[in-house]
Amino acid sequence: MTAQLWCFGESGNAYKAALTLQMTGHDWDPVYVDFFNGETRTDEFRALNDMGEVPVFRDDTLTLSQSAVIQMYLADTHDMFWGTDRNETLRWLMFDNHKVSAQAGPARFLLNFLPQNKRPAGAAEFLQGRMLAALKVLDAHLADRDWVAPGGPTIADFALCGYLFYPEPFGFERAEWTHINRWLDGIAALPGWKHPYDLMPGNPSDRATEEDI
Repeated sequence: MTAQLWCFGESGNAYKAALTLQMTGHDWDPVYVDFFNGETRTDEFRALNDMGEVPVFRDDTLTLSQSAVIQMYLADTHDMFWGTDRNETLRWLMFDNHKVSAQAGPARFLLNFLPQNKRPAGAAEFLQGRMLAALKVLDAHLADRDWVAPGGPTIADFALCGYLFYPEPFGFERAEWTHINRWLDGIAALPGWKHPYDLMPGNPSDRATEEDI
């Protein structure tokens, strides 16, 4: 039975799960979630995930939410992308969830998908500062290695890159991060890799009006 991933292209957290599905070769189909028109707030979606978030993954009778949980399930199922040190992979997976994506995601949302008059004063700048501090740690860690954990690539790499391939400006400039830039090139060179807007349905251009264009 083909698995399903409820997702939309602009979601970096959904991209982590979609990319892991893609790289493990798991049979799956995307289910588009119309986030920007409020679908995650509907009773129907909350019945699927009471947290009201993507991604949501369904494989036969199993339903999972939270990108890291989905990634770990896939890595266990396929015995792939744990590397040679599971604890180190988990360390960097948690670092992404708490330090990188937790700042990058909201900063990108505030600066690109929320009208300026609705942005809390100073919030984006605060998030950017914390994100850049975390990226300094990641960049230094990658100075003498190709992947974040031994025996990579691992699900930690697929998590940490979750927001870093997006083109919208949110304070991350690839050219300024020598080691991260090289590492992202390495991920993009892996067989089967796809950009988030190619892997999942949904793109900012879908919402562009003729006036915008």
